Amino acid sequence: MRVVITGGTGMIGSALALSLANDGHEVIIASRNPRQVGPMPESIQFVEYDADTAEGWAHVVDGADAVVNLAAANLDGGGFFPKRWTDERKKEILNSRLDVGNAVVQAIEQAENKPRILIQASATDYYGVHPHNEVITETTPPGDSFLANVGKQWEASTVAVEDMGVRRCLIRTGLVFDDEKGVLPRFVFPFKLFVGGYFGSGKQSVPWIHIDDEVGAIRFLLDNDNLSGPFNLTAPNVVTNRELASAIGKVLRRPSFFWVPGLFFTLLFGEVGKLVLESQRAVPARLQEAGYQFKFPDVEAALHDLY
Repeated sequence: MRVVITGGTGMIGSALALSLANDGHEVIIASRNPRQVGPMPESIQFVEYDADTAEGWAHVVDGADAVVNLAAANLDGGGFFPKRWTDERKKEILNSRLDVGNAVVQAIEQAENKPRILIQASATDYYGVHPHNEVITETTPPGDSFLANVGKQWEASTVAVEDMGVRRCLIRTGLVFDDEKGVLPRFVFPFKLFVGGYFGSGKQSVPWIHIDDEVGAIRFLLDNDNLSGPFNLTAPNVVTNRELASAIGKVLRRPSFFWVPGLFFTLLFGEVGKLVLESQRAVPARLQEAGYQFKFPDVEAALHDLY
């Protein structure tokens, strides 16, 4: 299988690329700066693109079996501490998603031999904020928050490929747990200093997924031609923030009873700081109905694997 990945140097994209390449698939990563990418297996190819148009990379989409569109600006700026959301920052978050979506549509439109599937990235933020005990499935309507509106537009940016006969799967991903990248190292850091605990009320639901299941679910969707539409990429056993803190403490053998008031995050980081206080009990209903078997359905087992 020949797979083209945008956003292939990020946490999810690089893990997916390595998984596919290790199984003998042809992987091509579209990158804005392929010369600056860190060490990757020689079997993975790179093509330069401007993340805005199909110019210079549409040829690799022609004849590809699949395109996986993961490219997007980080919500928190990519550093250890999140950056505040200014109007300019919000514009960058939205446009980074829409521009690449439009470029992907252009590339597929120009392809004489079109890919059979497009995996389009999204997030559980699509659903907005819900009560901590309210279960969210793929049939739950979208929310009206900033990130919910970003999610709606992000998903819609590539809908045109369906009229070209391309199967499209939307992956609404929760917090991806990896031991080196993403949000989990930030959660774990205070525990290593013996001051770990929960945030705000601690009742807010945390939609999470182990990086291996994120990759496994994407590959499951690539391989099953009868699947299309939205899929929640979250572990079936959603936990509250307080339960997550307890699990981290248990795995690392550190205390987990320290409490950080929600006001601390909003005062320090502004609107972006509220993300750790919001609740989304999103479950992978369609993925489980389709028969995907989670490698790490429980958070404690996932944390043991990672740490």
